[in-house]
Amino acid sequence: MTKTARKPAGTWFGAWLARPLADFHLVVTIATLLTVLGLVMVLSASSVEAYADGGSAYSLFVQQAFFAGLGAVLFYLALRIPLRVLRQLSFPLFAISVLLLVLVLIPGIGSQVQGSRRWFDLGFVSLQPSEIVKVTLIVWGAHLLATRRGGRAGYKEILVPLVPAGLLVCLLIVLEPNLSTTIAVGLVLVALLWFGGLPVRLFVTIAVSGAVAAGILALSAGYRSDRMRAFFSPGDDPQGIGYQARQALFSLADGGIWGRGLGQSRAKWSYLPNAHNDFIFAIIGEELGFLGCALVLGLFALFVFVGLRIASRSADPFLRLLTAAATTWITGQALINIGYVVGLLPVTGLQLPLVSAGGSSLAITLMMFGLIASAARQEPEAVAALKAGQDGRFSRLLRLPVPETYAPARARARRAAVPGARRRELPPARKKPGKSRGGGKSRGGAPVPPRRSIDSDSARRRGAEPGRREARGAAGSGSWRTTRAWEPSYPMKHARERGNSR
Repeated sequence: MTKTARKPAGTWFGAWLARPLADFHLVVTIATLLTVLGLVMVLSASSVEAYADGGSAYSLFVQQAFFAGLGAVLFYLALRIPLRVLRQLSFPLFAISVLLLVLVLIPGIGSQVQGSRRWFDLGFVSLQPSEIVKVTLIVWGAHLLATRRGGRAGYKEILVPLVPAGLLVCLLIVLEPNLSTTIAVGLVLVALLWFGGLPVRLFVTIAVSGAVAAGILALSAGYRSDRMRAFFSPGDDPQGIGYQARQALFSLADGGIWGRGLGQSRAKWSYLPNAHNDFIFAIIGEELGFLGCALVLGLFALFVFVGLRIASRSADPFLRLLTAAATTWITGQALINIGYVVGLLPVTGLQLPLVSAGGSSLAITLMMFGLIASAARQEPEAVAALKAGQDGRFSRLLRLPVPETYAPARARARRAAVPGARRRELPPARKKPGKSRGGGKSRGGAPVPPRRSIDSDSARRRGAEPGRREARGAAGSGSWRTTRAWEPSYPMKHARERGNSR
C-alpha cells in the first residue's frame, strides 16, 4: 500500500515564490505601491503649504508626479540596458557625477537655498547631483569589485581606488553642506566593502573611523550640533531646536491605531515643518494610523527579503554586489528616516525613499529599483523560463529583451583584460636544511615523492576545475559559500578573518 504523497511545506506565498519570475514581480509591485502611496501622501501633506505659497494646492504634487513619470521612464530604461553596456559606462558615468558635484559648488552654477549649494536650477525643475552619485557609485563599485574579486585581488586592490573615490565624494557633499546625503553615500561605500569581501578586522577599522568622522561633522556646524543637543536633551528647548521632533511625535500619537483619515492631518497646517518631505512618515501615522505605518514598514521589510534573495540567487558577481549594496542603501536610508521621526535617532534630513517629496531622489531611486528588477530577470531560473517563452503578460507588454545567460568564460576573459585583476601566484615553499621536500632522497637513497600541502592541492583544484566550479555556481546548485557575494576570494591566514565562522 503506497503512502499518500505529502504536500510541500510552506504556504501559498512560498509556492508563489518558487516561480521563476516571482522576484521580478515583487520588485515591480513594491516600487509601484511605495510610489503611489508617496504621491497620495505628498498631495495630502503639501496641499496647505502649497496653497499658502502659490495659490494652488497641487503645485508640489504636480512636480512630484512629473518626477514619478520620469522615474518610470528610467525604470524602464534600466530594465532594457544590457549588463555589458552598463559595466562599460559605469566609470564614465561616475566621473561625470563627480564633476557635477564639483560644478554645483561654484557660485553662479549651483543654486544656493537656505545656506546650502546642492541643486542645479534648470528653470522648471531642480537637479541634485548628490542623488545621482549614489547610483553611479554603486554601479561602478560593483563592477570594480566583481572584476578584481574574480582575479584574487589583495587588500590594496579591494580598497583602492574605491575608498579614495568614495571619500572624495563624501568630501564634496560635505562642502555643500549636506551631512544627510553624506551618510547615505557612506552607507553605499560600507555595503560595497562588506559584500565585496573585506575582512572583518579591516572593515571594523573603517567603520569606526567613519563613525568618528560622522560625529565630528555632526558637532562642527551650528545647526548640526543643535540637532544633536535636541536629541539628547529634547525638553531643554521645546519651542526651538526640539520643536520639529516633538511635533512629529504628537502627530504619530494623534493618529492612534486607525488614524484620523486621509487628508485630515492637523500637523500639516504649519505645525510640523517639512511635513511633506523629511517628516512625511509622521503624517502617514496621523492620517492612516498605526496600520499605515505598518504597511510602510512591511513593504520595506519585503524589499529587504527580495533584494537579498536576488543577490543570493544571481550567478553574476556584479549583479550580486549591485543588488546587495542597493538594497542596503535604500533600506538603511528608510530606517534612518523612520528612526528620527519616531525619536530613536537624531534628525538628519534623509528622505523616506519613494515616499517623501523630492524629485531627484524619487527619479533616481526608481531607476535603482529598475536595476534591481533587471537583476531579478537575470537569475538562472528566470533566464531559463524567459528563453522557454514563459515571460508573462507584463514582460510581453513592455517588450523586454530576453537576458543573456551568464557565461563564466566571458567573465574570466574580461577580468584578464583588466590590469588590476591579475591572479596572484602562491609563494614557493621554503626549504629547510636536513629535510627533503619534493623530489629529494631519503637516507637510503630512494627517491621521496613530493609532499603535498593543503594550499597546493587547493590551488591545483582551482586551476584544473574553474569551469566546473563556476558552472555549478551559475546553475545555483553549489554550496552557499560558492555563491555568496560577500565571500572573500583572496588568500587569508586564518578562517576567522573571512568574516564568518566555519
